[in-house]
Amino acid sequence: MDEYRIDSHKLIYHPQRVGDWARGVDVYPIYAELSPIGACNHRCTYCALDYMEYQPRSLETGALKERLTEMAGLGLKSVMYAGEGEPFLHKDITEIINHTKTSGIDVAITSNGVLFTGKIFTKTLPSITWIKISCNAATPRTYAAIHRTSEEDFDKTIKNIAGAVRFRNREKTGSTIGMQLILLPENAREAVELAHIAKDIGADYLVIKSYSQHLKSITRKYSEFKYGDYLHLEAELKEISGNGFNVVFRSNAMRKLEEDRRRYERCLALPFWTYVDAGGGVWGCSAFLNDKRFLYGNIYETSFEEIWNGPKRAAVTRLVAEELNTDACRVNCRMDEVNRYLWELKNPNPHVNFI
Repeated sequence: MDEYRIDSHKLIYHPQRVGDWARGVDVYPIYAELSPIGACNHRCTYCALDYMEYQPRSLETGALKERLTEMAGLGLKSVMYAGEGEPFLHKDITEIINHTKTSGIDVAITSNGVLFTGKIFTKTLPSITWIKISCNAATPRTYAAIHRTSEEDFDKTIKNIAGAVRFRNREKTGSTIGMQLILLPENAREAVELAHIAKDIGADYLVIKSYSQHLKSITRKYSEFKYGDYLHLEAELKEISGNGFNVVFRSNAMRKLEEDRRRYERCLALPFWTYVDAGGGVWGCSAFLNDKRFLYGNIYETSFEEIWNGPKRAAVTRLVAEELNTDACRVNCRMDEVNRYLWELKNPNPHVNFI
């Protein structure tokens, strides 16, 4: 059971913001993805943002905290720390996470988990709504080949997750601790084994996710990979679910990769989210990082309110509404399900009153 709607979307839980948008109000975002640091300790074979070159830049803690407080006041409800690099490489990540929560913003983390040690999770889990650890194999050898790191990192990651679960359970922090595997030819035979490992160490779920080719990625290794031959894994994996553990096999996302065209003609989701890169740049869409046409501004130069209401964002809004061809966008982008929902709201079929 996908109780967290990982293979769908959650905009349906924000009807007031959606209603304001539908009436033409320029709403502030509900969700933001922030990249605390550009550096990463892994070089995964599937990395979408390899073209960002893992720059060793990081967000300045004081400026970020100031902007987070401001964004909370404007209606931001959640932040996911992920992005170009590994979030736990930021020297002040504990302080940043706890300040985010204190500001009234829900916190999520996407990480490879190697640095999510007891020193970190004991100080941050009370502030984290959920953390998802990327673990793309069930054996050290395959893990090292895909993550392009040492085999020892596999054992470190599993140990850290197990320790975080024990701490969460003991302290009753309420944090959801999940794992994720991007299904690839190299690891498909290990998906079931990883599900058993995840369940045994007490993770709440394991997501089995499809690869999606980023428009700008250097890697093209999996650009032609098809999931039709792997959909049979869903039934076997779901048999492992139970006793508080779920396997979320994202078959919906996998099947969408085979669609001839998108279900929407324009991107409508940008008002509801934003992306902040490790250099402080505020972007309309993470699929177009480094494309200055999609840059709203920078948190070091002005307030978020001024950025959101400024001329650069207005220009991006016009570009997306009038020129951007969504057929050229990344398939299964972060806002794909949100866009499908919003497009239906804006373009209802003739039978919608027959509820």
